[in-house]
Amino acid sequence: MNRKCPPILITLLLLSSNPFFAQNSLKGKLVNEASEPVAFANVILLNSQDSTSVYKGVISEDNGEFSFKEVPSDKYLLKVSFVGYEEYLREISINSDKKLKKIILKEAASNLDEVTIKTRKPNITRSIDRITFDVENSTLSSGNSWDILRQTPGVIINQGQLQVRNAGVSVYINDRKVQLTADELQNLLQSYSAENISSVEVITNPPARYEAEGGAILNINTTSAISPGYKGSIEGAYTQGIVPKYLLGTSHYWKGEKLNVFANYTFSPRKEIKRDDNYINFPSDFEFDQRWQTDFERITRSQAHNANIIFDYDFDEKNKLSFSSNLLFSPNKTFDNSVSTDIATQANTAFSNFRTNSGVTTDDSNVALDLSYIHSFENGGTISAGAHYTKFNQERDQMVETNYFGNGELVNNIAFSTEAIQDINIFTAQIDLSTSLGATAFESGLKLSSIDSESGIDFFNAESLEELYDNLSDEFHYDENVYALYASASRDWEQWSAKLGLRGEYTDLLGMSFSTDELNSQEYFELFPTAYLQYRASDNHSFTLDYSRRIERPRYESLNPFRYFLNENDFNAGNPNLRAAISNNFNLNYTLMQKYFFDIYYRDNGRSPASLAFQDNQNLTIRRMQANLLESKSYGLDMLHGRSVFGWWYTQLYASLFHEENKFLAVESDNAKVTNEIDAVYTQLYNSFTLSKDGTFSGNLSFTYVSDFISGSYNFDPFSTLNIGFRKTLWNKRAELSLNIHDIFNDTNTRLTSRYLNQDNSFFACEEMRYVRLGFKYNFGNFRLKDNQRSIEAAERDRL
Repeated sequence: MNRKCPPILITLLLLSSNPFFAQNSLKGKLVNEASEPVAFANVILLNSQDSTSVYKGVISEDNGEFSFKEVPSDKYLLKVSFVGYEEYLREISINSDKKLKKIILKEAASNLDEVTIKTRKPNITRSIDRITFDVENSTLSSGNSWDILRQTPGVIINQGQLQVRNAGVSVYINDRKVQLTADELQNLLQSYSAENISSVEVITNPPARYEAEGGAILNINTTSAISPGYKGSIEGAYTQGIVPKYLLGTSHYWKGEKLNVFANYTFSPRKEIKRDDNYINFPSDFEFDQRWQTDFERITRSQAHNANIIFDYDFDEKNKLSFSSNLLFSPNKTFDNSVSTDIATQANTAFSNFRTNSGVTTDDSNVALDLSYIHSFENGGTISAGAHYTKFNQERDQMVETNYFGNGELVNNIAFSTEAIQDINIFTAQIDLSTSLGATAFESGLKLSSIDSESGIDFFNAESLEELYDNLSDEFHYDENVYALYASASRDWEQWSAKLGLRGEYTDLLGMSFSTDELNSQEYFELFPTAYLQYRASDNHSFTLDYSRRIERPRYESLNPFRYFLNENDFNAGNPNLRAAISNNFNLNYTLMQKYFFDIYYRDNGRSPASLAFQDNQNLTIRRMQANLLESKSYGLDMLHGRSVFGWWYTQLYASLFHEENKFLAVESDNAKVTNEIDAVYTQLYNSFTLSKDGTFSGNLSFTYVSDFISGSYNFDPFSTLNIGFRKTLWNKRAELSLNIHDIFNDTNTRLTSRYLNQDNSFFACEEMRYVRLGFKYNFGNFRLKDNQRSIEAAERDRL
């Protein structure tokens, strides 16, 4: 079928090359907190689409005044820096000659008890569609990116997952999405130096230019390379939890006049132990007839290899070509599961038990390739085009054997094995345009995504190797194509700012189970509007109202109708009938003096997919599966404040009062409708300290508390985490030694309980959350260069 280019995109492409865009002037004045002029400060205009790209720069005059001439109408980031003062960062839109109010620079250095501070505190600013956590040259600049994300306002870590407002997030680096599992993401960010980070943006309601899929976005902005040269590093980390773990890595970066090359390799041999204590009460005539008490232990061994190669080639100042590749290879990853279950009567008299041993071996490979080209126009706009390809392959074998005992004697034995394979191919292509029309800034783009997934599982008798359980063996094919088009416009005037966007996505998918002949065919078109309105009553008071409509698509693995067994009575199952869910998100923010932030939010998640557990009280089984909720919503009040108590001590407090509510269908309880809801509080207190006169020795102390939480049909007991860390730079920052102690009181692990109608089961998952990590990094070459590290981009990879 011939497809015509959308008229709006043609119009924007033609206008973007028009050399007669309005040229404006920008003037302002810099003063300190005593209202004295600040002379010779650096004042820089950065491209708002790429906060690392300098458009123009000037130096303030003796009287503190500065001015820019011939500035095209567009949106920019204004950055002011000067020795002894905190860096000032502000987003502005220029559509006519503009004179700013006085910019007050705050002192960043002080002497207290003969301790000289050479770094400034982190800075938090609010713009129309995001909160920016500015950390460049701050007390957080040493260490790694994971540490910075953990302390970013509004970010929590729950069961090892990054969350904002109790929902999962997507992580971007320089607006390019990181497409890794939770463990892989943590390993990547722990090896990504914090010195290369300028800021982290928290985008709770992402604009139209971002994928409609997913929740909030954490966008890490890095500093950019200026001087040519070479730098490299080697690093290692030793982690002692219940058992030891290791990380070894090396990075190399070379910058030439036109070509930049980055290469990185990490090797992570790990052994992990997870222990669960769970129970199931199987009722009979609404009386507890049997109580199953289970002790579970899993030992995981893995040897993950991760390699990255990045090439950037600058043809000239306006044209750039980039190639990125990422290879993740985890061979022979093993899971050794040991399950011991005691069965008691209502009087707690044990009468039988069974023991299950299962072993799982997986081989994973994940190859991602990304090619992009960007052209910058004279007026400051850009047009970019990119293509992406991912090939994911997993082979998994499982062996399960269960011995049943009655009165201490072996009465039965069951053993079977499974062989499973999953092969996923993802291809995406897109084009994006940013420009301005008079006083209005525009963005527009197109994207095509194609996903082809094939998976299969076979069940065998462990002794004869003959195939059995014909109703369990299966092949599942899933094909999905998504076509997207978006456009957005933004404008500032006087005390107001507004931004409107619209994204349309047409989805065509087909899922087929060969053993059941089930066919899941869907075609649908959805519109995803975004809207932002900001009113700045004065320098000390501002209000922002925003809205977004988004979609949550099920992960590919959740669609596979396969079963993963802990034993014959306890298993996880996929659901090929999962549907995408639409959410509507509202937020009202009040900012006081750019220091105190208050957010009231409401989120209608619709029929979002969730993990639900159902016990079959007749057949004495429990299965965990992904299913669409009937309803899901949340609302709350978030509060944030950060300040320097003393020059050497920075503290940041985040608190959230929230309500979470899930309504689902109890399929093992006559399909009754069940509502699971809680009212809870979340608090996070972070402190950073500079402990030496020269700033080379620093520490941090953080505490997190959650009073209650829900996930699907489960309720969490309260849990808390206390962490402490120290960091010492050596030999003029050529080397770094770090020590971190996580979950000092071992209170992060908590019990989850699902109790309603005829369902009563619970488990306490004890993972290795308490650990001590010792790390060392050595830099060589011109190690103060800023490199071009970034991630592979492809939103569809997030569903792997």
